[in-house]
Amino acid sequence: MAKGAKRKKHVNAGVYVFAALTIASFSLLLFSTRSFVIDIKDMGLSAFSGIRGTVRVISSAVSGTLLSARELVILRGEYEKLLDRVAMYEYMERSAAEIRAENYRLREQLDFSQGLAYRHIPAEVSGHDPDNIFSAFVINKGKTHGIENNMPVIAFQDGMQALAGKVIQTAQVESLVMPLYDQRCFVSARLARGRYDGIVEGQGSPGLPLLMRSITKRARDDIKIGDIVVTSGMGGVYPAGIILGRISGILRMEYENTIELELESAIDFSRLEYVFVIEEKDE
Repeated sequence: MAKGAKRKKHVNAGVYVFAALTIASFSLLLFSTRSFVIDIKDMGLSAFSGIRGTVRVISSAVSGTLLSARELVILRGEYEKLLDRVAMYEYMERSAAEIRAENYRLREQLDFSQGLAYRHIPAEVSGHDPDNIFSAFVINKGKTHGIENNMPVIAFQDGMQALAGKVIQTAQVESLVMPLYDQRCFVSARLARGRYDGIVEGQGSPGLPLLMRSITKRARDDIKIGDIVVTSGMGGVYPAGIILGRISGILRMEYENTIELELESAIDFSRLEYVFVIEEKDE
């Protein structure tokens, strides 16, 4: 019994010694092999490298964001400059188109002026009657240019020469013109085709038709819508043959001995820019 226990104790001791030797051998093998050695410094370096990499990524992201913001500001500034440049080019294009149109109108007026059979003074409409006494307009020529009261004023529009009014007041470098549509303006007129006479007067507004009164009833069958009415030359103020307008309406009054006509003025006063003040007919 005592002998068996002793043997068992010996075996256990041998197992312990074997285990201890095995652990010691494995440890020596582990520390003697370079590929399995763990260097504390390397561990610290690796950790620092990881932190540094993270910091670099964050720094790069922040720098990239700041750079993008700066580039956005620059791009916005360039965009606004481009918009200003485009606006400038559009303005220049509009200005060039306006200059071309103005040159065309001036050439048209010049051609008309050269073919006009009257001694005349060209002028430009520069405003309207400041006192509103008349429905008049102002031209940029006056006494110093030879303009006097009661001189006829004509204009050239859409290929047609027509009466615009007459001078009623003059200053040194400006004059006031009473337009044909003024209620105080009376013009001796004649039907260009039928040759019947009458008196043309305005109704105070360019939007209302002119009226031709005192036409004999015998002209009834000779009057047609669209017929041209011209100045008759009677009275000595307006030369004969200047167009006043076209017949747009016939007012028949059975109890009267005359016919009254409505005329559409040959001048569109809303776009009147240039006029010619007539001195007298060339010989």
